[in-house]
Amino acid sequence: MLAQQRQTAILDLIRQRGGVRVSHLVSRFGVSDMTIRRDLEVLAERGLVDKVHGGATLAGPGSAEEPGFAAKSIRQQAEKRAIAERAARMVEPGMAIALSAGTTTAALATLLSDVRGLTVVTNSIPVADALYQNPRADQTVVLTGGIRTPSDALTGPVAEAAISALNVDLLFLGVHGLSPRTGLTTPNLLEAGVNRCLIGAARRLVVLADHTKWEIIGIATIAPLEAADVLITDRGLPAEARTAIGEQVGELVIVEPD
Repeated sequence: MLAQQRQTAILDLIRQRGGVRVSHLVSRFGVSDMTIRRDLEVLAERGLVDKVHGGATLAGPGSAEEPGFAAKSIRQQAEKRAIAERAARMVEPGMAIALSAGTTTAALATLLSDVRGLTVVTNSIPVADALYQNPRADQTVVLTGGIRTPSDALTGPVAEAAISALNVDLLFLGVHGLSPRTGLTTPNLLEAGVNRCLIGAARRLVVLADHTKWEIIGIATIAPLEAADVLITDRGLPAEARTAIGEQVGELVIVEPD
């Protein structure tokens, strides 16, 4: 296989999966580690991929660019469902919980209709809609007001004031990206402020992030990694990322998507 053909095949794999490891590419194409690293360098120079430790990911948008909710909802669906199912096991009858905006938290909301006496605080329109579609007389949904973002989050001083007056047992937080250097990040400055308020209102923080969020950096840091009591992700997270995260968060939970 010619170098150009191999690079095209590598790019196709990265587009399908969101990211690949060098070791996987070495095994798949039967070439040396150095050859694969040169291929990734070529693709990175063309702006097609971003090189990360141990592999590469699809070149991401700018740190302030925010995809819409519909666009994000079709990505990593199996992984998000598995993460949501594991998170749902943490919710007990009579709890007060908060769900931030995000497609994984929206997936979690669809799994909570059987929990008795639950109170859910959220700044996410899709999360509230999911709960309203399967109502229970003994559940309470608190939807903050605020300024709507592309990810259907409600933000700004109205949302922050509403959240700051409340206290919840658990916060399930979706994030745009996470890394050891920048922590938990978002591309939306207003959303960062609301998420900090949610963290301040919660007794425990549970971060929900599929493996594609690793080494993605948004413009605003919400909190450092060590703020997370639990981080739930999927088996696609590389070994070096598991080590780095495991050293900082209270508990790292890896799920197996169907």
